[in-house]
Amino acid sequence: MIDDVPDPRLGEAYAHCEQSLREGDPDRWLACLFAPATLRPHLHALYAFSLDVARIRDIVSDPMPGEIRYQWWRDALEGEGRGDIAAHPIASALLDTMTKCALPRAALTNLVDARTFDLYDDPMPGLRQFEGYCGETSSALLRLAALILAGGRDPGGADAAGHGGLAYAIVGLMRALPWHAARGQCYLPLDVLKRHGATRDHVISGVTTPALRESLDELRTMARQHLRAARADLRTIIPEAAPAFLPLALIEPYLARMETRGYDPFRAQVALPQWRRQWALWRASRA
Repeated sequence: MIDDVPDPRLGEAYAHCEQSLREGDPDRWLACLFAPATLRPHLHALYAFSLDVARIRDIVSDPMPGEIRYQWWRDALEGEGRGDIAAHPIASALLDTMTKCALPRAALTNLVDARTFDLYDDPMPGLRQFEGYCGETSSALLRLAALILAGGRDPGGADAAGHGGLAYAIVGLMRALPWHAARGQCYLPLDVLKRHGATRDHVISGVTTPALRESLDELRTMARQHLRAARADLRTIIPEAAPAFLPLALIEPYLARMETRGYDPFRAQVALPQWRRQWALWRASRA
């Protein structure tokens, strides 16, 4: 654990991860408060890594610098990175977490590989590719968090992580629709759009059409189906791993916000006050 490490630089690296997570992904930061204090730093490192990789598109001017940055992360995860890894707080904390929590390297490198889709403006071709993207990013993160909390045991709940990650990612991508559309990205599966008479151009135009509303309705239905399947499998997880799945408690409140009268997916900010998020997470932790 972090308090077992005599190197103060490592302690600073974990503190940096927590601050990054608190600012950039407050939902997961709040969920971490329900995990054992000794394991929270490792969750912070994992989630901060995911956040750092997800932000690469935002900080590069074109795909090539982004590809270089993703390769830097691959090299770091494979132990082939340059000496500057020790100076990178998130990488330093994540590598320490990988060692102490025996995290599978392949799952982390697969997450990096999946995120390369973010660098380009190619539309999401279909539901199969969409589910693959969500699985390698969101579902994998749930599974890795459960492994950290399980302390070397099998946490169970593999299907819960799969379905829960899909539900969480679907909601997250719909919440991010205004930002993605503004920069010409379409994460909504083209086959779902086509089924309702919508197109990629409808999405990136920023204009809400009946066809787009129907497409989003289908995706919300899909999110709820995956959430139900995840909840059905949660009984198979060991109690120690339960906090990894607490973020799923926020899916329904976010979906409800998207279904309020007059909701405009390109104009409305789908957010909840902190007290609502804390209440939902607390209730889920008691259940």
